[in-house]
Amino acid sequence: MKVLIALASIVGFLMVLLPGPLYQFAGVSLGTAFTSLRFGVYVGGAAFILIVLNVLLNRKNIQWSSTLVYAALALVAVAMPVSMMSKASTVPPIHDITTDVTNPPAFVAVAPLREGAPNPITYEGGEVTKQQLEAYPEIKTQLLPQNLEAVLSAAENTIVALGWERAQGALPNTLEATDTTLWFGFKDDVVIRLTPKNNNTLVDVRSKSRVGKSDLGKNAQRINAFFDELRKQLSN
Repeated sequence: MKVLIALASIVGFLMVLLPGPLYQFAGVSLGTAFTSLRFGVYVGGAAFILIVLNVLLNRKNIQWSSTLVYAALALVAVAMPVSMMSKASTVPPIHDITTDVTNPPAFVAVAPLREGAPNPITYEGGEVTKQQLEAYPEIKTQLLPQNLEAVLSAAENTIVALGWERAQGALPNTLEATDTTLWFGFKDDVVIRLTPKNNNTLVDVRSKSRVGKSDLGKNAQRINAFFDELRKQLSN
């Protein structure tokens, strides 16, 4: 049983850990990667059950150090995909979030980079807008008490601080950038539009995934992270 536990724990762990790098660097399809994740849960769960049975039936001969390692691997194999599925069930299945749903900032500079991407560059609106407003009521245009030049400079610094790759060729008073996720290397694009209002500045942000129907709430998180960092930069 020890060999079976070791094998199931390690295989389940690798089936969950490796799909991201294999998709990102080895050309494995997204469907194959997600299938590996799903079956990794089953293998990890089986490993965990075997560990529990082994502890109950063979307590006196248990090697606790290796058992704990295998239990940790099995737990990761189960917990990571389950956490993703749980998150998916709590957010709407959308991937385009904007602070201005009536006139969303347009992607220009990153348009060539999105050629061939499954998710088109256009804003769908309709049901997408409805689901966003219900799920993320805090995502809306921000009025900042600084002039456009100050906010533009702070926004440029914010892009750098967040580790995004800035795209050149955006519209005036607009910044565009791409954020690459760590695990799967998904490319999500961001456009930031600044509009002067008296001596203040209106800031609109739009974040859109290139692939995937649901973003698991990532685009909304990214917009909120941008505003948090922007305000920090403006306070410096």
